Amino acid sequence: MNWDLVWSSFGPIIGGAITGTIPLTLVSFAFGILLALVVALMRLSPNPVITGVARFYVSVIRGTPLLVQLFVIFYGLPSIGVKLDPWPSAIIAFSLNVGGYAAEIIRAAILSVPKGQWEAGHTIGMSRPQTLLRVILPQAARVSVPPLSNTFISLVKDTSLASLILVTELFRNAQQIAAFSQEFMILYLQAALVYWVICLVLSTGQSVLEKRLDRYVAH
Repeated sequence: MNWDLVWSSFGPIIGGAITGTIPLTLVSFAFGILLALVVALMRLSPNPVITGVARFYVSVIRGTPLLVQLFVIFYGLPSIGVKLDPWPSAIIAFSLNVGGYAAEIIRAAILSVPKGQWEAGHTIGMSRPQTLLRVILPQAARVSVPPLSNTFISLVKDTSLASLILVTELFRNAQQIAAFSQEFMILYLQAALVYWVICLVLSTGQSVLEKRLDRYVAH
């Protein structure tokens, strides 16, 4: 075991997590959730055309590998004259992917709210959009926290695919050090350890958040 390499490589790997993996995850998840909310509302629309478009988008995203989606955006789009840098390509791909999966989570959460809540909002003079924003979505948010948290944690690990389009993040830094030192096992295990620690922290935070929400709902 080359301990000098172990200790000296932790800095760049953790640095890649701080400057690459975490920002990429946060930005992609934020855009993905916004997209998912729009798609979820489209899926609930009485208009069959709008519903059909949303259903098609979800089907394509859920039915194709994330790696293929990433390659289509980064390597495929230049063939039709659209060239994007690695970071925008990764953000677009991850956001679209999150949007496809999270849309179904949000849709199910909205449907889980009793229909009487819509009627209650209408009774006190709220419009349908006001009822959605002030009554339905807050309750749906509570239901969607666990699955959306799992989606976020999965996204942290999925960002390692961005290394394949030259995005400098945690795994990309580990790859570069491994290629230079030829110590592939050590470096990849270090990368795995950092991913595991990040996901462990997030899982702990998820548990704390769920307990607080349960206590809030109980009162």
